[in-house]
Amino acid sequence: MKNPTNVSRSNVHLARVTWGDLPKAAIRSLRILGKEYALSVAHGDLQLLDGRWYVTHSGLLRMALRGRCLGISTTVQTRLSEPAAYRWVFKAVVHKSAGSKGFVGYGDADPSNVSSLVHGAEMRVAETRAVNRALRKAYGIGLCSVEELGWAPRVADSKPSGPARPNTAQNYGHGNGHHNGQQPRLRDRLCLLIRQYGLDANLVKAYAAEYCGTATLRDATRDQIEEFINHLADRAAKDREGLLCHLNSYPKPQEPHP
Repeated sequence: MKNPTNVSRSNVHLARVTWGDLPKAAIRSLRILGKEYALSVAHGDLQLLDGRWYVTHSGLLRMALRGRCLGISTTVQTRLSEPAAYRWVFKAVVHKSAGSKGFVGYGDADPSNVSSLVHGAEMRVAETRAVNRALRKAYGIGLCSVEELGWAPRVADSKPSGPARPNTAQNYGHGNGHHNGQQPRLRDRLCLLIRQYGLDANLVKAYAAEYCGTATLRDATRDQIEEFINHLADRAAKDREGLLCHLNSYPKPQEPHP
């Protein structure tokens, strides 16, 4: 394992490269997280959302591995779950060592508090949240985890405004209305991914246009954009560093002259 001091220094450097200038409080917190817990930005252990640090599921699992965690058990809470409504509640127990009574955590998930990107996978989300809470208790992590964040869906407008528009990117801000008319707009989903993984919005637009095979993102259809967002979410979760390298291969837009 790397020296905690080296991890802390590496975190600050990479955080500035990824998210730009950060407030002193955020840098101070990041140094502490690196020194005390060896949480690494490079390994995707931490994410910066709205100026606050969040630990990731992979970061917690890496911490458990370093601490030689004895085991993690999970069980579905059948009395609290409603499979027909896609609502699941899990209990997780983390045993740090032999003879440990275990640290307990609960996690729930249903269509109202998960991203539309994972609708249909609420059971897995609930189990992940339970494991995260149990691991945070076991290792004294006060940070909320990214996977525990709920999703606040946008309520679609009840009345149409103006004539219908073609199914292109110019209309990609409007959802089709899943779950009683509630679905995050494509624009909101894309912005969330950009914030969650610290991506450059302009470079993401260039990537999207290339992926959709259009000159600009506005020329793509809604279906093409939705497919790209699903692709981006999957790639960012599995290989953020590779994604960043790919994005940096696009030319950055020139600053306008005063």
